[in-house]
Amino acid sequence: MPHFFINSKDVNNGHIVISDEDNYNHIAKSLRAKTGEKLLLIDENKIQYETVIEQITKREITAKIENSYKSNRILDFGLYLAQSPLRSDSQSVIIEKATELGAAAVYPVFTDNCSVSKSVIEKKIAKWQRIMYEASKQCERADVPVCEYLTTLEALITPHPSFGHHLPQGARENLAFDKVIAFCERRTTRTLHEFWKENPVKKGENLLVIIGPEGGFSDREFEFFEQNSIPMLTLGDLILKADTAVTVALGNIIYEYSNQN
Repeated sequence: MPHFFINSKDVNNGHIVISDEDNYNHIAKSLRAKTGEKLLLIDENKIQYETVIEQITKREITAKIENSYKSNRILDFGLYLAQSPLRSDSQSVIIEKATELGAAAVYPVFTDNCSVSKSVIEKKIAKWQRIMYEASKQCERADVPVCEYLTTLEALITPHPSFGHHLPQGARENLAFDKVIAFCERRTTRTLHEFWKENPVKKGENLLVIIGPEGGFSDREFEFFEQNSIPMLTLGDLILKADTAVTVALGNIIYEYSNQN
């Protein structure tokens, strides 16, 4: 069943009127939907509506609400990804998979071994945000994650007096990370599972996951992690490509969270 984001102001007396251009064109022209067909709609309050199309005009679609409920297609802890962008289509895949796996935001991080220039990354952010939007519709997410502005490890990680509290700079000044971890192959033997047993993520906490470029982190960046008490973890004995590492890392985090006591 097609899934689309709407605004709660479009909900009135058991009906939803879809008049914004993007949704209208997608439903009426791309999908060629007809009266009687069903749509899944969700508003900014994460209320999911099961609807059936009653009318399609040249400018709007009217759908009748058959059922509504609070969507549970969202993680109950904050999962944030800080990642050094890759070349070609690999980065688009990372953005898509991070969205599917429930990331609340992705921070493109310019690292020492990043293979993409700053100017190219900055031009791609709008595209990555569109990918997040489309992926959120495809996997029926309750919300759309954010692709943040290009940053650096130093700008993103600001130590606070107590261990584990870090404040990102810029768009999310009121967000504190309760835990920060970095996946660093060859520099550690400590696994995510071992870390999680000692430091389980609790409901409502914010976890920042850092993953580097294909060339890995530099010695300077490893020192930065050590100086800022950021645990460096491994995903196992196999060496994974950066795009694979993102999917495996986020997937394993969700697994550990779901199975903790």
